[in-house]
Amino acid sequence: MMINPRIDRTTPVVVQGITGRAGQLHSRLMKQYGTNIVGGVSPGAGSREVNGVPVFADCARAVAKTGARASVLLVGAMQLLEAMQDAVTAGIRYLVTPTEGMPVHDALKAWKLTRDTGTVWVGASTPGMAVPGEAKLGFLPDDSLKPGPLGLMSKSGTLSYEAGYRLAQRGVGTSVWVGVGGDPVKGTRFADLVPFYAEDPQTTALLIIGEIGGDDEEEFAQALSAQRFTKPVFALIAGRSAPEGVTMGHAGALLYDSHGTYAAKRAALEAAGVRLFVSLNEMVEGIRSKLG
Repeated sequence: MMINPRIDRTTPVVVQGITGRAGQLHSRLMKQYGTNIVGGVSPGAGSREVNGVPVFADCARAVAKTGARASVLLVGAMQLLEAMQDAVTAGIRYLVTPTEGMPVHDALKAWKLTRDTGTVWVGASTPGMAVPGEAKLGFLPDDSLKPGPLGLMSKSGTLSYEAGYRLAQRGVGTSVWVGVGGDPVKGTRFADLVPFYAEDPQTTALLIIGEIGGDDEEEFAQALSAQRFTKPVFALIAGRSAPEGVTMGHAGALLYDSHGTYAAKRAALEAAGVRLFVSLNEMVEGIRSKLG
């Protein structure tokens, strides 16, 4: 299954956990950006509304009334698997789960559930994703979302916000932005998105923002070579100057022998033809000179 993360302002979206503090805040901000928030889900909910949209007791009722096709799940880590099951059972096939700390066994069950049903899952522990100028799912900052030709994928939320903002200030916008998240088990990895970006006509170049630990970047490099990816690819890997043995804070930032080190990632990416930058400033100017 080729994962296609492209949504638009017509895509009907529900927010599971909309009555919580995060759900109320971010449903409002997503709606203000232009995302088509059509309802919310909160078990036991009555006939109340939040931010002008109806709240339903479960996803089946929400889908029946609104035709929702995507969900942002702003629920606790221990409730996340059940909420995902509720969404998938109702026919929702696009899930974004910002929640950190999802139990690994739950995440494995969620991964199988989404793969078996052909559901796109972005997360866990993701800031979300966006098609700038159309819609965002999650809490990516608006100032970083300028429409343009650069595909962007990132493990790190904060670093990607800064990169997107600086690029936008220099006139470089993004086509489809996906925060893959930092957990060890995730629904969408860098490598999974290579076929999409290779075929997407609105993406002319690709940027990944990674970090030391884990093997996502090495796997991504292999996928580029297998795909015979012809668009320019850029990368920034956080943790280049970290002392030996130090890893990043994400749960998925684990070292396996020589795998996961900055040297291993750099070697794999450069062998696949990726231009690697060592700082944000260098990255912004390098990409601007190529795409500006």
